[in-house]
Amino acid sequence: MEGTASVAGDVLASYAADAAREVEGVAGLVEGRLPRQGAVRISVDDGVKVELHLELARGAAAQEVGAQVQRRVADYLERMAGARPRAVDVVIDEIA
Repeated sequence: MEGTASVAGDVLASYAADAAREVEGVAGLVEGRLPRQGAVRISVDDGVKVELHLELARGAAAQEVGAQVQRRVADYLERMAGARPRAVDVVIDEIA
């Protein structure tokens, strides 16, 4: 049997959110203020790109947490969906 399989952007966003929440120093995800602006935004135009909007735990080092989120999300998406993202952008919107 021939064909292709793909994973929907909503599923990738859910995986990315789960992976980000597992990182110590992430207090939560921050939804956008405009309609349809979720905490995780996926673009699949020319490769998968992920943008995460996070709430940082008080006292956590933003640079270290951000780098760990990038690694965790990229590894998790590759393992679960076979889609290694071209970029994982982390935006710290709030501090808990």
